[in-house]
Parts: sequence; C-alpha cells; structure tokens
Amino acid sequence: MKFFKSQMKQLIKDNDELQQRLRELMDEHGLEKNFALKALYHSEVAEGGKYQTDYQALDASKN
Repeated sequence: MKFFKSQMKQLIKDNDELQQRLRELMDEHGLEKNFALKALYHSEVAEGGKYQTDYQALDASKN
C-alpha cells in the first residue's frame, strides 16, 4: 500500500477522530501538515492500521 496525500486528506476530511489526531500531532510535535499526514498514515493506516480498509476503499473508488 502506498501513501497518497490526496487520499489521506479525503480520509481525514471524512473522519472527525482523524482530524483531531492530525491536530494533536501537529501541535505536540510541531509538525507541518504534510509531515503530520505521513505520520498519521504510518500510525493509523499502513500495515493493518485501524483505518486501512477505509483508505483502501478510497483507492478502489478511484478506479
């Protein structure tokens, strides 16, 4: 599975919990949004993460 910024933004847009987690990452670690998106992807989506199936569904809907 590959990180796509546009898919990650869509996933976060549709999920209040992920929006909050993104803000927390940015505030707690002083990350820019792009880096926080990647961190969130690796912690919550990639390799069996809680939101992996939602992320994959976005990919499937593009095809």
